[in-house]
Amino acid sequence: VQLQASGGGSVHTGGSLRLSCAASGRTSNQYTVAWFRQAPGKEREFVAGIFRSYGRSYYEESVRGRFVITRDNAKNTVWLQMDSLRPEDAAVYYCATSATVILSELRSARAYAYWGQGTLVTVSS
Repeated sequence: VQLQASGGGSVHTGGSLRLSCAASGRTSNQYTVAWFRQAPGKEREFVAGIFRSYGRSYYEESVRGRFVITRDNAKNTVWLQMDSLRPEDAAVYYCATSATVILSELRSARAYAYWGQGTLVTVSS
């Protein structure tokens, strides 16, 4: 499985970006997909995840109500719509996927076998 993340950029506080994660290779509609982010000097953290088989989504508390994760299984693509961006949202965003993630593992980066290359989001105040 190969993941291609895109859509990052530079915005002002309150702005919006839409990240895309396109999967190719041996993909499956059963795969769980998540977005993580990593700011300089910080650990990689969970942002949002979606179980592709039934579409249930989960969010990190600080992005709930501002970010929305969606997917199109036919296109093998997952999006992360990010609105009301804050300076603390600035990071490199990574998409990740795996066939075997269960709910209790959703927020753990170690649960994901495949990772995209990351896309940079900068937010200026």
